Amino acid sequence: MQIGPFQLENCLVAAPMAGVTDRPFRMLCRRLGAGLAVSEMVTTDTSLYASRKTMHRLDHKGEPEPVSVQIVGTDPQQMAEAARINVANGAQIIDINMGCPAKKVCKVAAGSALMRDEPLVARILDAVVNAVDVPVTLKMRSGWDSANRNAPRIARIAEQAGIRALAVHGRTRACGYHAEAEYDTVTAVKHAVSVPVIANGDIDSPAKAADVLARTGADGLMIGRAAQGRPWIFQDITHFFATGALAPEPPAAWIRDTLLDHLDALYSLYGSVHGVKVARKHIAWYSRTQPGSAAFRERINAATTTTQQRDQIRDYFDRIDDKKTPGPGPASVKEELAA
Repeated sequence: MQIGPFQLENCLVAAPMAGVTDRPFRMLCRRLGAGLAVSEMVTTDTSLYASRKTMHRLDHKGEPEPVSVQIVGTDPQQMAEAARINVANGAQIIDINMGCPAKKVCKVAAGSALMRDEPLVARILDAVVNAVDVPVTLKMRSGWDSANRNAPRIARIAEQAGIRALAVHGRTRACGYHAEAEYDTVTAVKHAVSVPVIANGDIDSPAKAADVLARTGADGLMIGRAAQGRPWIFQDITHFFATGALAPEPPAAWIRDTLLDHLDALYSLYGSVHGVKVARKHIAWYSRTQPGSAAFRERINAATTTTQQRDQIRDYFDRIDDKKTPGPGPASVKEELAA
């Protein structure tokens, strides 16, 4: 898949997820088969760019090309200025967020709320595209609600503005993350424009990935929640596309080492104190399908140092590898949802 001057290694994209797709996660997804990984959204309020959170989001040290940064906001000129600052800071693709359904984003008419105001969408896209000399992409939902699936119209506005690729999540803003994703709107967007279209929503297995590509005719696939705790899903899909067979499940020792490498990168970026806190959700995601994960999560959530986290992870996964009992049975559905 081609985005501007960038020929991606494959058609798989790690979705931008607030609080998840930081630099360590993006680099891990790229190493494990994603052709592109988009940053968690960066505010267009440049007065916040000196905050610790935003500084971490602006850090692209060592990240493989192309570096894609997502921005969110409602004012065309602020969006344009944020795009310029991020390009100066290393962004090689600017992605515009019109897909986030979070209340704190939509209550200020940003994210997917923008889809209700098509003239404003046009002004934002024009301002950002004209502000930078790198490709600009757009992520959106199928519409505001089931009665207003206007993604095809916005796609045509975007193509006219010079947007170089579109990612479409097959849910409306009103759906949030509930109900099943629908792909008819993705198909309609693909038929409406000539730029690459990337399908997003509920792609959680190699078979589902192949089915969505076949059903929509999309040029690429964007994967979000299914990569949490399973960043190797990208290489699993690549293997399936190449061979028609499912890749074997990775052994516990390999998952252990992948998780420990991920944690080292988190500690390095955030520091040991904050890094331990950030790591907890990732540890829960990596372990949620393993035996005895409920008891393990209870223990590891009490760990307060990097050494304690690493030691407990080694002990837990080594016991799985040795066929020893790591804890009292698998996690319940309630616990997995909470994690």
